[in-house]
Amino acid sequence: MKYFGTDGIRGKAYDFITEEMSFRVGKSLNKFINRTNKIIIARDTRISGEMIVNNIKKGALLAGLDVYDMGVYATPILAFATIKSDCFGIMVTASHNPYHDNGIKVFNRGEKSLPLDEELIEDVIDNDIDLAGITPGKEIAIKNLIDDYFDLYEVFPINKKFNMGLDLANGATVKSGLKVLQKYADKCLVIGNDPNGININDDCGSTHLQKLQQLVKDNCLDLGIAFDGDGDRVLVIDDESDIIDGDLLIYIFAKYLKSQNLLNNNVVVLSKMSNLGIIKALNNLGIRVIQTEVGDKYIFKALADEEATLGGENSGHIINKVLLKSGDGVLNAWFLLKILNHYDVLLSSLKKEVSYYPDSLVNIRNIDKSIVKDEDIISLVKHYQNLLGEDGKVLVRASGTEPLIRISVSASKKSTVDEITNELVNAIKNKGKVE
Repeated sequence: MKYFGTDGIRGKAYDFITEEMSFRVGKSLNKFINRTNKIIIARDTRISGEMIVNNIKKGALLAGLDVYDMGVYATPILAFATIKSDCFGIMVTASHNPYHDNGIKVFNRGEKSLPLDEELIEDVIDNDIDLAGITPGKEIAIKNLIDDYFDLYEVFPINKKFNMGLDLANGATVKSGLKVLQKYADKCLVIGNDPNGININDDCGSTHLQKLQQLVKDNCLDLGIAFDGDGDRVLVIDDESDIIDGDLLIYIFAKYLKSQNLLNNNVVVLSKMSNLGIIKALNNLGIRVIQTEVGDKYIFKALADEEATLGGENSGHIINKVLLKSGDGVLNAWFLLKILNHYDVLLSSLKKEVSYYPDSLVNIRNIDKSIVKDEDIISLVKHYQNLLGEDGKVLVRASGTEPLIRISVSASKKSTVDEITNELVNAIKNKGKVE
C-alpha cells in the first residue's frame, strides 16, 4: 500500500495528510455507494483534526453520501456507531502518536477497512474521481447513537467501588472515560483531561505511564487506568504501582472468560511481540495461543479464522468480542473492574500466576526502515532465534505507524537479552545512518 499502513493512513498533518488528500478520501467514498448511503465521522483532540474532517465531509457530500459528524469521540464509539447505523465510518486520529501527526481510519460496520477497499481509496487519492452528475448528500443527525453506546455498560452489574486514577491522554476519551468510570469510584483522580490541540499523548496516556504510577503510589489507589489518544488502547497500574500491560490484561480476561464458558474455542490471539511468560501461563490454563504479525488487522483476521473471542497486543489494544467486535479501551477498563468485583480482590493478586521473561524493546528512529529486509540483518535475527529456540524470541520490524525500527528480544536470562539487543542495535545502525 502507498498510503495505508497497519492502522489506516498516518503521517504529518498539513504535510502528508493535506487538505487535498482529505478531500479526495471523502470523494473516494463514492466507490462504496452501493454498500452505504451515509458516513459517520469522528476525531480526536488534535489541532489538525477539524481541518481534515471538514475536507473529508466536503468530499463525501460531493460523492453523494449523507454525513453525520460526531465531533470529538473515541474510535470505539465511532466503530459502534457504524454497526448500529449499518454504514461506513471514518476516524481522524493518529492514536498514540504526537500531536503533529494525524491519520484516517476507515470502518465498515465496526470493522477496519479491507485491502481492496484501501486500494480503491488510494486510487482516488492519486488520480481523483469524476463526480459529475452525482446528487450531493447532506449533513444529518443520527439520534441516540451515543446513548446506545453507553447502554453497553449495563450488561454486567458492578456493585463494588474503587479508588482509582484515570489518565485520559488529553485525547478522545475525555468525554467517555470519565462518564463511564467515575460512577464506580469512591475516589477518582484524573490527569490528562485538559486537551488544547497540541498536548495529546504529551507525557501522558498509555505511552507515558510515570505520572499515573506516581498518582497511584502517592494516593494509595486501588489502580490507575490510562488510555491512548483515540481510546482504543488501555494500560493499567495496579495497587503496587506496577504496570499491567496488554498481555497481562488479556491473561486476566482469558482466565475469567474461560471460567464463565465465554472463551470461544478456548483460544487467545496474541502478536509476536507478546511475552513468552504470558503464553506459558495461558497454556498452563489449557488455553491455546495463536500468534500473528504485529498490527491489529492481523489480530482481527486470526480471530475470525479461529472464531475466537479474545485477542490483542501488549500495547493495550484488546479485542474482546464478548463486549464489542472492535478494540475499546474504556470498555475493557470497565470489564477489568467487573472482574475485580467478581473476585473481590486487588489487581496485584491477579498477576501472581504469570512469570514474565526478561525482555527489551528498543526503537531506532530516523533510519531507513527497509534495513529490516537486509539479508545480513535477517540472517542475524535467524541466528539468534535458532540459538534461543522455543525459550526465547527475537523480532526486528519496521513500525507501521511511525518512522522507526523496533527491536524486541526476550529470553530466560536478562544478560542474554541485553547481549542480543546490543548486537542487533549496532548491526542496524551500522547498516544505515541514524540522523
